[in-house]
Amino acid sequence: MRRIPLGSTDHMITDYCLGTMTWGNQTPEADAHRQMDMALEAGIDIVDTAEMYPVNPVSAETVGVTEEIIGRWNAKNPGRRGEYTLATKITGKNAGFVRPGQDITGATFTEALDASLRRLQTDHVEVYQLHWPNRGSYHFRQNWTYDPSAQDKATTIAHMIDVLEAAEAARKAGKISYFALSNDSAWGAAQWLRLSEERGMPRVQSIQNEYSLLYRLYDTDLAELAVNEKVTLLAYSPLAAGLLTGKYQGDVTPAGSRRERSPELFGRATARAFEAVDAYGDVARRHGLDLVHMALAFTVQRPFPVSTIFGATTSEQLAHILAGLDVTLGEEVLDDIAAVHKAIPMPY
Repeated sequence: MRRIPLGSTDHMITDYCLGTMTWGNQTPEADAHRQMDMALEAGIDIVDTAEMYPVNPVSAETVGVTEEIIGRWNAKNPGRRGEYTLATKITGKNAGFVRPGQDITGATFTEALDASLRRLQTDHVEVYQLHWPNRGSYHFRQNWTYDPSAQDKATTIAHMIDVLEAAEAARKAGKISYFALSNDSAWGAAQWLRLSEERGMPRVQSIQNEYSLLYRLYDTDLAELAVNEKVTLLAYSPLAAGLLTGKYQGDVTPAGSRRERSPELFGRATARAFEAVDAYGDVARRHGLDLVHMALAFTVQRPFPVSTIFGATTSEQLAHILAGLDVTLGEEVLDDIAAVHKAIPMPY
């Protein structure tokens, strides 16, 4: 693993990040706490969560449970909070179980942050992210029908200013260190950056978007923005919801897997995806690599700043992931990956 700057700051994070979204549903608390211990022992120093977690499925009864699990780990381990960077997110109206029908505003930003801090049993988080933009998003397969024509720029800009003012108040109060986005676009990130610079407000330091061998929309405009504006990608679903483990090949659904709860894996389980996984599996075998390790290593070797979020349902799965975090892919492997990507560029 490497340690890289978070955005334009001198705050350093590992280029791999522990994800927690199954904690409290598929992953029981004892195993979640074991994963925290394992990740920190392995050198991981950034952990990502969200107020709406756990998922698979999201429900009114479980909203906030993952943060509570992390909070109890913090309480059981006094003095260790400073060992890792903690990132969480405010959910907009996309997840109606939290604040039904409500956009993210300056007021809800403050309300949600305070609630997260209570659940996490900490007085601050280093990275506070907007889970989705109010104006909508092309992520989670919405890119196939995405239509921004109903957006109103003046409304969007007013919203951004309102939230930036709340973020600045939270920063001054010591509740957050850095402001960040998730599931946003190049235009959206550029507006946040412009407004923060014009008004002396917290700038965007990271953007948490999907990125994997199977999903590479970030490679275009957002990669250019990330390099020139020093915005770090926190890459989620680097194993494509488990497709890149190979466990679903043959269109099977292992007992206890995410696919048992979400058969289409949020639109990822397509015939072309299975074809692409076969092809990437062949690349891994030719070069004596484990497919999981190759898939993760690919993401952190991209030509833009990135810390890759990996999650594990069990501590056994986490152990397998941790064993490959020092894998580096050579040029021959990267060339073979590029050939597969060109042949099967958008499998879902």
